[in-house]
Amino acid sequence: MSDPVTLYVCTTCRDAADPADGPRAGARLHDALAEALAARPGAPVRIEPVECLSVCKRPCTVAVASPGRWTYIYGDLDPAISADIILDGVGLYAGTPDGIVPWRERPQEFRKGVVARIPPAPVEP
Repeated sequence: MSDPVTLYVCTTCRDAADPADGPRAGARLHDALAEALAARPGAPVRIEPVECLSVCKRPCTVAVASPGRWTYIYGDLDPAISADIILDGVGLYAGTPDGIVPWRERPQEFRKGVVARIPPAPVEP
C-alpha cells in the first residue's frame, strides 16, 4: 500500500432520534471511529471530520479516499455499531491499488450503503 487512506466523517449528520441539545449521530460516529482506530496501531488510515457531505437523507455518512484510487461515499451507517465494520472495509480498500474491493468482499454495510463512487483525479503531467 503506497498512500494512506483518508476517512472523511460527516459530523453534522443528524439521526431522527438525536436530541436537540446532544451530540449528533455523525459526531458520535466520528468519536467511535477515532476510538476504534486508536485500538489499531499502525493502521494506514487518517480520520478527518467534515461539516457536511451533503447526503442528509442517508445519515450517517463517510467518504473513503486516497490518491490514485476511487473515492467511495457510504451512508446509512449506525454510529453505535459501525466503527469496526467501517475500519475493516477501509482496510480492504487500502489493500487495493485502485480502491476497488470486489463486491462480495465488501462489508454488507458498504454494499447496501454505497451512495457514490468517484473516479480518481487525473495525475498532472
